[in-house]
Amino acid sequence: MFDKGKINYWHLLLILVVLIAILPILFMVSNSFKTLRDSYNTMLSLIPLRPTLNNYLMLNRQVNLLTLTWNTFLMAAIVTIGKLLTGLLTAYAFRSYRFKGKMFVYLIFVSTIFVPFTIIMIPNYLVIAKLNLLNNVLGVALPQLCDATGIMIFLKTMEKIPNTLIDAAKVDNIPNRKIFFNIVIPILKPSIVSVGAIFFINSWNEYVWPTLILKDKASFTLPLALQNYISSEGGTNFPLAMALSTIMVILPLIIYLIFQKYILNSISTSGLK
Repeated sequence: MFDKGKINYWHLLLILVVLIAILPILFMVSNSFKTLRDSYNTMLSLIPLRPTLNNYLMLNRQVNLLTLTWNTFLMAAIVTIGKLLTGLLTAYAFRSYRFKGKMFVYLIFVSTIFVPFTIIMIPNYLVIAKLNLLNNVLGVALPQLCDATGIMIFLKTMEKIPNTLIDAAKVDNIPNRKIFFNIVIPILKPSIVSVGAIFFINSWNEYVWPTLILKDKASFTLPLALQNYISSEGGTNFPLAMALSTIMVILPLIIYLIFQKYILNSISTSGLK
């Protein structure tokens, strides 16, 4: 048991950690309401001297925010749905069926987690180019429709379903399709929600792979549009970049706040970091 003094010290430490974690977000939002001059003269100040909405208004005139948001949402939604479907079906196959080389096949799936993206990047690009899916959201989503992490999490959760429940359904001659949709899916609903939220947020923030596939500005996602306002050679419009970053982070932040209980529970129970 901790005494009250120690508990207070721990609370102060946690508050400090939280403040450090949210400082970049406050910095981003604050600078999105500053003028260009103020953003450089008082960059570290979290309170704008002359708050203005001009950055958001100018951003809306320069780019089609609705199209960018829709492209990003569509890509993230397709990837999320694809990963959930392949993950659930694959995990159910490993959970319910016995076949030769089952463990070997599972290890092959798991080993893909350790393959760096740079190794498969060029082969994936060549395949997408052959399919004429460049400058297309489907070209970004197609190579990402399967994820071994989701398979592992769903399999871990399915293993907690009592065998007697599945066996009883099979004795009653209930087909696997109905067992999967009517028994397994409702039990896995919290895991599906949490894993889906993680997949969506990761896809929403994807930058490297869309950069290779999407060259036409009409097909850009929000992270790609952000690059237009950031230049390593100078000329960066910092307030506009912060305004677009603020817009880009709103939806993932809302999703995380809504489903954070499921996300944290899924990570802790699956044993994955």
